[in-house]
Amino acid sequence: MKFDPTIVQTRFASPLGEMIVAATPRGLAGLWFDGQKHLPAHAHWPHRPDHPLLAQAVAQLREYFAGERTTFDLPLDLQGGTPFQQSVWQALLAIPRGGTTSYGLLSQRIGRPAAVRAVGAAVGRNPLSVVVPCHRVLGADGSLTGYAGGLARKTALLQLEGAL
Repeated sequence: MKFDPTIVQTRFASPLGEMIVAATPRGLAGLWFDGQKHLPAHAHWPHRPDHPLLAQAVAQLREYFAGERTTFDLPLDLQGGTPFQQSVWQALLAIPRGGTTSYGLLSQRIGRPAAVRAVGAAVGRNPLSVVVPCHRVLGADGSLTGYAGGLARKTALLQLEGAL
């Protein structure tokens, strides 16, 4: 992934663990659980908890984890991904809270039915955990599979949303 050189970050102590929240002038560009797979090298990004978009994102995350928010209202910057990854991430945004889908159905939704593995890889590289709801994607048999933040977090998120 490529990240804008103007990216800034802050941290958020979620009920599921510490999170890194990152933004560019275009929008929210990253939201990762500390230590999750595909976490970029972020130590050199300036720490700006006073950044308006980062403060707004943290406030919305607090509401989400408290069960007071069902959708996020934040500008997103997905430009760090390839066009294919971006199409998968956009399709993830269409999965409603409380709903789930499979990797196969997601690949059909983007018009690439034979690209199930590539879709799975793109889901795994989603830079905006929780906000771009990759946790709502299940295996073809409905099993909880693959989540860069760990299956315990995926389970907790789906329970919070009423999907399990």
